[in-house]
Amino acid sequence: MTLYRVPGAMDETTCRRVRAAMETGACEPAEVLADIIEVQSQVRRAAEIDVAEDIIALVGRHLDAHLDPIAALYRLSLDSREGPSFLRYGSGGFYKRHVDRAHVPSWPSSAHRQITAVLFLGSSLEVEPSGEFGGGALRLFPDEDASFDIVPTRGMLVAFPASIPHEVLVVTSGQRDAIVDWFY
Repeated sequence: MTLYRVPGAMDETTCRRVRAAMETGACEPAEVLADIIEVQSQVRRAAEIDVAEDIIALVGRHLDAHLDPIAALYRLSLDSREGPSFLRYGSGGFYKRHVDRAHVPSWPSSAHRQITAVLFLGSSLEVEPSGEFGGGALRLFPDEDASFDIVPTRGMLVAFPASIPHEVLVVTSGQRDAIVDWFY
């Protein structure tokens, strides 16, 4: 499977600035994309956090800088993004296997998602002894017989087709902060 992966796509100072903005933002349980959009704690245990417009714009500029390279890698014509979601997985948080591109009446635009982009704001203890959390790897399932894990590293951007099944493994300690967006 072809994977777009850029370590250091966002510098440490900016990652910390975004995380600080998440600390002061309104927080609510993250929902699941299904026939209706709803909280399903047996499927996903995470929080979505509202942040200030200047932080949304800052993150948007970082993601937009990768639009053309991602489009070229996947040989797609991409011209827009859905808009970033700021996610926090606390200890015990997870998101079971799912896909981000779906034909559901509750969110019609999700059918147009071509690429999922994940930007990690913190590092796992597995890759950095001073990391913010344990566990929480992103597991991709490129085919029925194979899976592989991406261990989060602060500032790393990962992008993959939105139709690829994936999951967030259980966070065993601390809190895993990330941003997800979808390219159309």
